[in-house]
Amino acid sequence: MGYRKILLIAVVAFVSALTGVFIGRFVADQPRAKESELHALLHDKLELTPQQRSKVEAIEAKFAVRRKALELEMRASNVRLAEAIAEEHGYGPKVTAAIDHNHVVMGKLQKETLEHLFAMRGVLNPEQAKMFDNTVVKALTADAQ
Repeated sequence: MGYRKILLIAVVAFVSALTGVFIGRFVADQPRAKESELHALLHDKLELTPQQRSKVEAIEAKFAVRRKALELEMRASNVRLAEAIAEEHGYGPKVTAAIDHNHVVMGKLQKETLEHLFAMRGVLNPEQAKMFDNTVVKALTADAQ
């Protein structure tokens, strides 16, 4: 194997790894800041009753397990994408399939996050729900403004 080919493979592998890290951080890190705002609202500002707090904590605990599983699936998907890029050295069918799978996993995470939010919202009284809705809208539109 020639020096240029080895160098090309090393460069592609490095770029693939960086791409996987970037995508993983984008997906995993960005929502956490928004979740922190919602978490603070739920636990500090809404003055939940003990019953509401108990229900919200149960919903959060259940979702934390599911979110962790989806984040692990996302990381595995990023590895498959990096492997496909390293193998094809371009935008071939394996890269396309890996990207499509990545989008499926991201979609699952987004849908299940929203289901989790709506489940918590269902515990709130109308005044609390209004504050919750405003915080969710603000978090989702913050980057667009």
